[in-house]
Amino acid sequence: MDVMTLSFWFSSIFIGPLWMLMWFLPRHEITKKIVGDLRICILPLIVSYAILLIPNISEVLMALGTQMPTPEIVVNLFSTDDLIILAWLHFLAMDTFAGRYVWMRMIAADKPIQFSMPVLALCMFVGPIGLLLGILTTLDVEDDISNPTGTIE
Repeated sequence: MDVMTLSFWFSSIFIGPLWMLMWFLPRHEITKKIVGDLRICILPLIVSYAILLIPNISEVLMALGTQMPTPEIVVNLFSTDDLIILAWLHFLAMDTFAGRYVWMRMIAADKPIQFSMPVLALCMFVGPIGLLLGILTTLDVEDDISNPTGTIE
């Protein structure tokens, strides 16, 4: 099995239990231990992404770093199997990270599972929409990301 296929299947299967824990056992200690720890829930996805990115880094940087991206440049960039899978791994990692953030906000807001589960499902399937709904439905929650303590001067 080649690296691309291995990265695809590893990441695609790896996220399943994370989402199941956030959906069905949001307040359970095992969920807090696994999903609550970035080293467990996100780092393996980043490593899988990096393994596929490293051999393609020059192509990605040249396409996106030397000129303003256009629709044509982006389509051309994602015209190879490796880079399509790389984009998929990016989606998985970022949607899982966003879902983890929404899960933490739902716990802090004490939202019931009947409420948190559909929002988290949207995080998995249509990440930005799920993230937006997760933030909007937990506006009463203060966190370090929403309210940074330091200022940039």
